[in-house]
Amino acid sequence: MKELPKTYEPKAVEDRIYKTWVDNGYFHTKIDKDKTPFTVVIPPPNVTGQLHMGHALDETFQDIIIRTKRMQGYAALWVPGTDHAGIATQIKVEENLRVNENLTRYDLGREKFLERVWDWKEQYGNRIINQIKRLGCSCDWERERFTMDEGCSKAVREVFVNLYEKELIYQDTRIINWCPHCRTALSDAEVEYAEQAGHFWHIKYPIKDSDGFIEVATTRPETMLGDTAVAVNPADERYKDLVGKTLILPLMNTEIPVIADEYVDLEFGTGCVKITPAHDPNDFEVGKRHGLKEIRVLDDDAKIAGTGTKYDGMDRYEARKAMVADLEALGLLVSIEDHSHNVGQCYRCGTTVEPLTSKQWFVKMEPLAKEAIKAVEDRDTEFIPDRFSKIYMHWMENVRDWCISRQLWWGHRIPAFYCQDCGETTVSKTDICTCPKCGGAVKQDEDVLDTWFSSALWPFSTLGWPDKTEDLDYFYPTSVLVTGYDIIFFWVARMIVSGLEHMGQTPFKHVYIHGLVRDSQGRKMSKSLGNGIDPLEMVDKYGADALRFTLATGNSPGNDMRFYEERVEASRNFANKIWNASRFVMLNLSIDKNELPEMDALKIEDKWILHRFNELAKAVNDNLEKYELGVAVQKLYDFIWDEFCDWYIELIKPRFFEQNEDNITAQKVIVYVLSNTLKLLHPFMPFITEEIWQALPHDGESIMISEFPVFDEKLVFPEAESKMNVIMDAIKGIRNRRNEMNVPPSKKTKLYIVTDAPEIFEAGRIFFEKLASASEVVISADKAGVPENAVSVVVGKAELFMPVDELVDKAQELDRLNKEKARLEGEIKRVEGKLSNKGFVDKAPAAVVEEEKAKGEKYKEMYAKVLESIENLK
Repeated sequence: MKELPKTYEPKAVEDRIYKTWVDNGYFHTKIDKDKTPFTVVIPPPNVTGQLHMGHALDETFQDIIIRTKRMQGYAALWVPGTDHAGIATQIKVEENLRVNENLTRYDLGREKFLERVWDWKEQYGNRIINQIKRLGCSCDWERERFTMDEGCSKAVREVFVNLYEKELIYQDTRIINWCPHCRTALSDAEVEYAEQAGHFWHIKYPIKDSDGFIEVATTRPETMLGDTAVAVNPADERYKDLVGKTLILPLMNTEIPVIADEYVDLEFGTGCVKITPAHDPNDFEVGKRHGLKEIRVLDDDAKIAGTGTKYDGMDRYEARKAMVADLEALGLLVSIEDHSHNVGQCYRCGTTVEPLTSKQWFVKMEPLAKEAIKAVEDRDTEFIPDRFSKIYMHWMENVRDWCISRQLWWGHRIPAFYCQDCGETTVSKTDICTCPKCGGAVKQDEDVLDTWFSSALWPFSTLGWPDKTEDLDYFYPTSVLVTGYDIIFFWVARMIVSGLEHMGQTPFKHVYIHGLVRDSQGRKMSKSLGNGIDPLEMVDKYGADALRFTLATGNSPGNDMRFYEERVEASRNFANKIWNASRFVMLNLSIDKNELPEMDALKIEDKWILHRFNELAKAVNDNLEKYELGVAVQKLYDFIWDEFCDWYIELIKPRFFEQNEDNITAQKVIVYVLSNTLKLLHPFMPFITEEIWQALPHDGESIMISEFPVFDEKLVFPEAESKMNVIMDAIKGIRNRRNEMNVPPSKKTKLYIVTDAPEIFEAGRIFFEKLASASEVVISADKAGVPENAVSVVVGKAELFMPVDELVDKAQELDRLNKEKARLEGEIKRVEGKLSNKGFVDKAPAAVVEEEKAKGEKYKEMYAKVLESIENLK
């Protein structure tokens, strides 16, 4: 056995232990037909990203689960990897080019630019992986994947071609979400909506050959240049005579019709809606129904283009300002009304998204969604907590086709090839050079696929699909996905769709949803607020175990948590408590094996701690099975701090000074309980538990591949637990009473115990002497011999008495109590005066009134205790 240093220094331990785990292959999982597989795939972080607190939470939870399952005897596989993160990575490289070389990607050309991105990936790609390792994550690093590695890329092409051949992928000109900053299309899930203050501009549209006009209200006047109709509801009596008439489009002086469509809300605005099919999703559908032209008036930079007006070349907001001024000059601006509305923003850069028509690739989602809905309805996949299944179902039942093409260079290039001679489109799993129809030259589509397209295949592409590998056969479907609620639509739903479509099975049994990590004020951590906390700074300062323990403690599935550095410090203090307790144990050990003593050698306190540990093992296993990680870790904390450290160690200290079998029994019990408690704690705090376990008598190479403790029928001692609870309650009662009387622990007093269960208190006699400052313990069936002026404590099965004269100076204590009595009388009078004041009760907030009532009750309770103490001293 090695001796533990006086203090625990995480920096001196963590790297060494992690290297040992890796070098010994403990993280690597082999196919074992005698074991049940348990598989987790990591939500792949951006390859050039940096670890943030959300990652730390996500990875900690996965590691807790996988370490537990590994110790429980499963073939536990945690597949790591990173995502190429199309937009995010390309933006970083482009920014680097602009700042350092004053170049754009177009200056380099596609091939050279992609070389730069791969160089960037090689330079920074391992950064986040190394940061994940510092948390202690036990991923199978031999199976690390990347969404653009050869295998994942092969899977992407296979899926694209399969869906295309089933007519589930198609190309069309449709209204899409466009980010002018990122200069790419976005799917609906990539658009975040935020309330913004804006305006309704009320504009007159003149009726042709008439002095009349229709009043239209719009939040985006710049798009009116592309209007091709004005719509009214067919049931609207105000406008029924105008349907079919012609209007003159202001500023363009072109003619557009008045059409009738039920899409128009009679109650909203003027009841007249300008229809711009190329720049609004609802207008696009109206336009399709009525055969209207789609006139696009904004280019990819959100500048006015192709209108033949003076506004061409202006930014959308610059044009808006100029157009409104011109409308006002022409007498066509009726009014401007303040209006707050939801505005779509790019999830990546926050730029206001522009709906516009564009030729893009889409996945037909409705037929795919049916099976994905059924899978959750039939509970083939279950959300934890279940409330998120309702959010998932609502989204899937209302899902729209998924725009999967992105106007980027970094990513999986769309495997569509266009013949330059005959115009034939060929979709192929491999690159082609000539048209299979006419033999002409072909050109590949310039666009790449949405990053989430490849991520959707992650649970099976990482295991070898489309090849039929042994890993795929054994480890798929995976067991649980751990992720945040913010990517249910981006990722979770699409993985379920993909797994069912391409594997015939849902990709995971459980989806464990956690919340976001917020700052101490409850705000989302962000660069703009400057409130982000670097998890690696916490690791450097307090150790990885302290951070992991903090993230797991008090956390419940699906709920956000507030992060306080003080809690990490408290977790570090808990680690120190375990370390110091373990050092004390080791300083008193003479045994070199971890084995339980004979049952008949156990004393009452041994049976109690073994029973309590046994109950803990049962509860922790149950909690972890239900993914109640926060509940499990709180039980471990309470057991270690309270029952093991503050009670059992104190209870058996006297036995360590004896040279007999009781000493050996105590050693065996404390080593058994400590080493097995460390095993239960290991998934949460892997480093310190390994370091201590290695120093204790043990069998096996590492705690992380040892057997996870389970409930043991041989260690059930309910009678001993009941008796020890009585003894401990008595000790606590005595301590509390002495504390109320300001009696220091060093002052010993005689203790009289009046009980009809003397055998219980006889068993605890030494505990009263050592832990309750008893100079002598007298146990009797009645009060004969108990001094008249003794203070009493009533507990279950006994009444305890301590002579006042041995506890305090009677005159001095009476003086103190009378002063406290006078103070409390004043407080009670003050509170009663306030509560009898009708003005206060009627005008003060209800919470303030309730607070005063609670104070009054508290003062009265304290007053009653003071009176009782005075009476006891007479």
